[in-house]
This record gives sequence, structure tokens and C-alpha cells, in this order.
Amino acid sequence: MDVLAGNGKQGWLARILPFMGPAFIASVAYMDPGNFATNIQGGAQFGYSLLWVIIASNLMAMLIQTLSAKLGIATGMNLAEHCRNQFPKPLVLLMWVVMEIVAMATDLAEFLGAAVGFYLLFGIPLLPAGIITAVATFLILGLERYGFRPLEAVITSLVGIIALSYLFETILVKPRWGDVLYNAVVPQFSGPQSVLIATGILGATVMPHAIYLHSALTQGRIVVREVEQQRRLFRYELVDVLVAMGLASMINAAMLIMAAATFFQHGHTEVGTLEQAHLTLEPLLGPAASALFAVALLASGLSSSSVGTIAGQIIMQGFLEKRIPVWIRRLVTILPSLAVIAAGLDPTQTLVLSQVVLSFGLPFAVIPLVLFTGRRDIMGSLVNRMFTTVLSSAVALLIIALNMYLLYQIFFKG
Repeated sequence: MDVLAGNGKQGWLARILPFMGPAFIASVAYMDPGNFATNIQGGAQFGYSLLWVIIASNLMAMLIQTLSAKLGIATGMNLAEHCRNQFPKPLVLLMWVVMEIVAMATDLAEFLGAAVGFYLLFGIPLLPAGIITAVATFLILGLERYGFRPLEAVITSLVGIIALSYLFETILVKPRWGDVLYNAVVPQFSGPQSVLIATGILGATVMPHAIYLHSALTQGRIVVREVEQQRRLFRYELVDVLVAMGLASMINAAMLIMAAATFFQHGHTEVGTLEQAHLTLEPLLGPAASALFAVALLASGLSSSSVGTIAGQIIMQGFLEKRIPVWIRRLVTILPSLAVIAAGLDPTQTLVLSQVVLSFGLPFAVIPLVLFTGRRDIMGSLVNRMFTTVLSSAVALLIIALNMYLLYQIFFKG
């Protein structure tokens, strides 16, 4: 294909740019409001000591998202469609129900995050803020009718806003860079509670709906069947994953660094909610810091809520071969979120509970992905090498085991 071959006179960056985008949309799930909650708790309570958990979690996420992208490129089908074709119908129905619940829980967290962002930034009460969030996400999702590029541009711009907000936050807090570098590479814990927080950080990082989504974003974007072209397309997508997920990793690290340098160093280890973080930032660092935090949270909620709705649509279509208009899905998922807001439930606690639901759904995404990408009859020339299969299997088992530990701690030790 000409688009893959490119122009010999073009620079490498000019050749790669047309292929950038799918990983940026999928990466939004890795910097959603749930990440804000867990990273702030980790930094406030344990300083920089859990920074290595964020780095390790995002490396695992890079591997998983790479496999998802490769599945779409190699087969022209997404993960949900493969599950429908390969598994018995009762299991397919069960997986669909579980993933729909996961998608709704994810959307609840992201919708609440955007509503809290509006509240913190403009002082708008949560219920009207929730309605404004609904209208904003309808407008973002409406861009899909004009093709994938406008939607990708808006989502990438929102990711850029989050990144810039935390870049300025990091400059304002003036972290101890020696401690940052040390804790980024040296694993350590500070008691049982730090293990629980670390597991929560992992649980908020690897998202099941993003795994399904990424395979769909690459399955029909550029269709090639020749072996060499598939490999070249995969190499381009690998760059997309490394850049997008690397940015997500830095944003997550910046969240924890901000909380450690601000709250932990000043003895505010009790900060555990988004509202507390916003209120505490202003007297410590000034109004600019608290405003940047609210802007980042708002951008995170709007982008991840839109992406979550798209993922839910893909999951239904893949498992059931049925599709409903995206505005109907958006309307249905809005109602539980507005009900939570109207009931006066604590937004941060609701975010934490949503992460529990995600933990239940994770095996239904990671296990089939590793199975399918390891099969030559499905993947052809892009089948995983033995080392990749072993590594991805180990990562999958570790992710599932840690999420099960988190559930055990919440339900039996909490």
C-alpha cells in the first residue's frame, strides 16, 4: 500500500504521523479519574515510595495494549468478535454481560470525574455539572460521524491538556528529583496498607474495556493482507503505543509526585478525596495549582467518558452483532451517574467502588487476548513469539492475582 510505503523523500516523523492515534484514544483509560484517586492516595500516604508501581503497571499495560492492537491488525477483527467466534454461546453471553457491567462502572467513574471537575473549577453544583458533562460528551461523540480523525484530534487535545496541567503542577511543587529517580526503579513497600494502595494503582491502570477497544481501533483503520505490510503496520502501531502509553505513564507519575511533594511532605497524609486534594493545594501552592488540578480532572473525565461509551458500543457489537445508536448508549449510561449524584453519594468512594467492578472484569479481557495472540491459525505471521507468550501470560496472571488480592482485602479484610 502506498500509505505504508510512504514517500522516500519524507522524514521518519512525517511517515509515522498518519498512523498515530489509536493508542492515544485507548490510553485515555489509563489516566481517568480513577487514576487520580489512587495516585493521590498513594502519594499522600507514602510519598514517592510507590512510584515504581506506576512505572511497572504502565509497562504491563504497554504489553497488553500492544497485543490488542496486533490482534486487530493481523485478523481484521476485534477481541469481542474473536470471543464470539471461538467460545461457546453461553460463555459469550456471560462475557458480554460482565463487560457491559464493567463498561457502565467505568463510565460512572469517568462521568463523575468530569462533574467533579466542573464543580471544582466553576463552583457548579454536582447535579447541574453532571448535565453539562452529558451535553459535552454528546458533542464530542457527535464528531464520530465525520470520521475517526476529528474524534482522535479532540481526544488527543484533551490528553494534551492533562499533560500540560501536570507539567505545570510538577514545576510548582518542586519535587526532590533524587528521590523521584530512586523510587521509580527500586521496588519497596511501607507496610500492608501500601501493598493495598499499590494493588489499587494497578487496578486503576490496566482497564478491560481499553483492551477490547484498541483491537477495534486498529482492525479496519488500514487493511493490509501482505505479510510484510502487516509487519510494517504493526511496527508503526508499536511506536503509537510506546508514545501514547509513555505519556500516560508520565502523567500518572506526575499525579503521585504532586501528591508526595505537596501533601506527604507537609504532613497531610489524610488527603484521600479529589475535593480534599483541590482544597489543600490552594493554601500550599496557590490558586493556580488548584485550578490546574481541576482542569486536568475535567479533561480526564470528558475524554475518558467519551472513550468509554465508544468501547461499550464495540463490546456490544462484537459479542452480539447488534448495534444501538451511540446517543442511546450515552443516555442509558448517564442515568446511573446522575442517580448517584442526586443521591449525594461521595464521588471518590464511588470511584473506588468502580475499580472493584473493573477487577472482576479483567480476566475476561486479558486471558482471551493472550490465548488468541498466541495462536498461529488466528494471527498468521504476527503470532506471538514464545518469549512474548510466556511474558504476557506471566503479566496476565500477576494482574489477575493482584486484583483478586484487592477484592479479598476489600470484602474480607475491610
